[in-house]
Amino acid sequence: MKSSYSEKIHVWGRIWCSLALVMFTLYPVAASIYYKAWPNGISLLKGLIGVAPIFWTVGAIEAFTFAPMLGSGGSYLGFVTGNLTNLKVPCALNAMEIAGVKPGTEEGELISTIAIAVSSIVTTLIIFLGVILLSQLQPILESELLAPAFDNILPALFGALAVVFISKNWKIAMAPLIFMLVLFISVPSLAGSVSVLVPVGAIIAIGAARILYNKGYL
Repeated sequence: MKSSYSEKIHVWGRIWCSLALVMFTLYPVAASIYYKAWPNGISLLKGLIGVAPIFWTVGAIEAFTFAPMLGSGGSYLGFVTGNLTNLKVPCALNAMEIAGVKPGTEEGELISTIAIAVSSIVTTLIIFLGVILLSQLQPILESELLAPAFDNILPALFGALAVVFISKNWKIAMAPLIFMLVLFISVPSLAGSVSVLVPVGAIIAIGAARILYNKGYL
């Protein structure tokens, strides 16, 4: 049963990922056909050279970092729907924490897939409502009263998640936390490279856990 489930997940996951890639390219192709305005090959190549290596690197890092946590079903669904770092992964990890299951298990993969699916549906509904009610909501969202709140959405989200996971095993969390704090305070420009530094923090955490375990502190 497990083998059959895994095979179906991989088959449908590859199909939907392939369809997503096709759909991502359909809009610019359709726009170019409709307006009869095709990009210059040299200009397109220069643009790709500037941004593609970064996105390819981040994509590969996220695949190796998030896949073991989310499982096959959650990974395919998460990578197709996007917003992994700031939405899908926190949702999946929080759901597994609440359900009392561990990443990498059959139960964890099931909970992860459900959490990512629900978050995708909720996100789509909120965006749909936001588009319909944009004119009515715009004065409220742009008010000076709410400006500080919108400036601190991500820190509040990740701060709350950090408290939960750091409190589970603060000894392991201290090493990557201190390293990242020193790094970002010393080089503030690295704030835009968070995705690339995620596996660095994971490696530091694994190394610290190994050292603490060998010394009998865990």
